[in-house]
Order: sequence, then structure tokens, then C-alpha cells
Amino acid sequence: MKKNGLEKNITCDSVGTISTHEGNSPDKRMQEAARKRGIVTSGRARMVTHQDFVDADLMLTMDHFNLSEIRRLMPQGKIDCVIRPFCDFVSGEWEEVPDPYYGGTSGFEKVLDLLEDGCLQLFESIK
Repeated sequence: MKKNGLEKNITCDSVGTISTHEGNSPDKRMQEAARKRGIVTSGRARMVTHQDFVDADLMLTMDHFNLSEIRRLMPQGKIDCVIRPFCDFVSGEWEEVPDPYYGGTSGFEKVLDLLEDGCLQLFESIK
């Protein structure tokens, strides 16, 4: 069945490349900023696994460090997963999604702006 111009379902997950926040819920400030936009956040931080590379068609990275780490961690052999910077889908000259963790609430709003913009363009690309 075709829905929104797609032949199959899209699933999305989030993983990290370092264990600093492993097991933690999303940042409370991000949860609040997302909730105000009608976006529900849930889950716990976790590290990328071999199975993630097997299961994913596409992995998107938010910054240069994570791009290099994901490429380094990608298993050798037949893996069809494509790795790309998320900002390839963001309007403007953005090369990285800034980390809002140590800033104020405006940083979380900016990240959500970039995510909404990039996800819309990503969706169009997938269609």
C-alpha cells in the first residue's frame, strides 16, 4: 500500500558513538522544546551496534566527529548501509547540527529547526 508516496514504512532510531550518555533519557530541555512543537521524544541513549549497520539502509550523522566515528565503526564486508551527513538535507550552508547540550534553550530550538527542515527534504529525497 502506498502512503505519502512511499512503497514501504520508514523507521527511525538514534544511536551514539561514545558511551557518555548511554542509558539516559533525552535531555529535558529538548523534550520540552520538542513537546511545544507536538513532537514526542522517548527512549534511552545507546551505542551503535553491528546490527544497526545491517538493519539500516541509511545512517545520518549530525557532525563531522560522528561521521568519522560511524565510518570507523562500520563492519567490514557486505553492508549496504549508506552513511551521510544529515546536513546534506538541510537548507543553507550548515555543515553540522550544533550540539545544544551546554547552551540555553535557543540552541534546542535551532536544532529542532534544522531537524524539521532536514527531515522534510530527506522525506522528499526518499519519495
